[in-house]
This record gives sequence, structure tokens and C-alpha cells, in this order.
Amino acid sequence: MEKYCIVGTDDRSNYIRKLYINENINIVDFEEADYIISSVPFTRDLIHLTSTNIKCDEFIEKIKGKTLFTGAIKEEIKPKLKDVTYYDLMRIDEVATLNAIPTAEGAICEAIKNSNTVLSGKNVLVMGYGKVGKVLSQKLNGIGCNVYCEARKESDLAMIEAMGYNSIHLNTLDNYLKDMDYIFNTIPLMMLNEERLRLLKEDVLIIDLASNPGGVDFDIANKLNRKVVWSLSLPSKVAPKSAAIYLKSTIDRIIKEIE
Repeated sequence: MEKYCIVGTDDRSNYIRKLYINENINIVDFEEADYIISSVPFTRDLIHLTSTNIKCDEFIEKIKGKTLFTGAIKEEIKPKLKDVTYYDLMRIDEVATLNAIPTAEGAICEAIKNSNTVLSGKNVLVMGYGKVGKVLSQKLNGIGCNVYCEARKESDLAMIEAMGYNSIHLNTLDNYLKDMDYIFNTIPLMMLNEERLRLLKEDVLIIDLASNPGGVDFDIANKLNRKVVWSLSLPSKVAPKSAAIYLKSTIDRIIKEIE
């Protein structure tokens, strides 16, 4: 019987561990395992595995020749994994698509928690029309928001209009910022710099969903008293059980294909 190890103490990892234990899978330490499932992201600080005290270099040295499932692997780490068969789950389309659901729901939850007004009837901007942007726009529209979506591709702008939202090309974004009550950024680039932050209402709420280093100049936002909530890893925070099921399903499919 193949041996598995689930590394990590976050809720998503704990749920994955329980799912495999319920299937009577042999769970062992990572030194003994054939398949290792690590936290997502693999590391935040390039030193330790996420949500553990395990050092990346020591861990990688001990799993040579094994198969690793993780996600959001930083470019600096990839060369070190040359002797490890690894799968970056966050780059697999089915995982990214399913993770967009708890990310979108979590983003709305963050907006509700950090505001003193309802979202319904408010002008809401979604920056980026990728997987998360599409699901988030749909859910915001469903609760009565006036949804504006920023995109660059003409095909995306056309789809935004077809869905009944207001389309904004990146080139004209600055013309709309002053009217927004809520902004959700999904783009991992510096989208809201000082110039754009100065165009916003004082009471605007920005929910930044972009991975490190984010899409907002946080220092300038603080100086201008613009409220920003940087919301990372929402699937594991707001819906760890669902996120665990999504990951396990993909891991099981891959293992079945490679065995």
C-alpha cells in the first residue's frame, strides 16, 4: 500500500488528512511517504513550509525521489525541487476554477465584515476578469450591486457586457475610480498606485485578493486613509473543508494516472 504524508497544520491540511484517514490510507511521516501533500502556498518566507516550523531546504533534501503535491511554488524554490516530482496544484485549471468559488464568497464576506453599509445598490469594481473575477462579479451582481469589471482583452470586455455588467478598459479605469464604493482587485500587479488611490472616495473599501506583493500601494493607502483589506488564501480560511475536497479530488486523479 502506498504511503501518504500530509504536511501542515492549517484547517485545509487537517481536513485533507481526515479525508484520507477515513479511506484507511496509510499516513506516515514525510521521510517514509511515497506521496507528500504540503500546505498551499508551499512557502511564504522562502525559509519555512507554510504553517509549519519545517525548513524548506531540509524538507526538500529528505523528499528527493518522492512525489510532492503543493501549490503556489515561488520561482526561487523551483530549482531546488529538481530531484522531486512535484505538482503545483494552483496551476491546474480545475483547482483554480473551483477555488474561485470560496475566494469570491470569502471576498464578499471580508467586504461585509469591514464595512458599515450594505453592498446592494453600491458601485462595485472588480479589477481583472479571470477565474476569480468572473465568479466574484456574478455573485456581486446576484446581491444587487452595480457591478463594473475592468479588463484589457476585447473578448473579456464583450463578455462583461453580455453578462449585464459595466465594462471598463484598463486605459479608461481612472475615469471611474471616483465613483466606486467597493473595489476588489484580483491582479497581482501594482494596480492601485498613489495616483489612483488619490482618485478614490475617502470611505471606499478595497479588498485586495492578489498574491504577494499585492496590487495596492499599502503604505500610500495608509497615508491617504484609504481602507485596504489584503485577503490571502481565502479558500483555506473561509471554506477549508470545500478547499480540501477540491485538492484531494485532483490529487487522487493525478495519482491514478501516474500509477
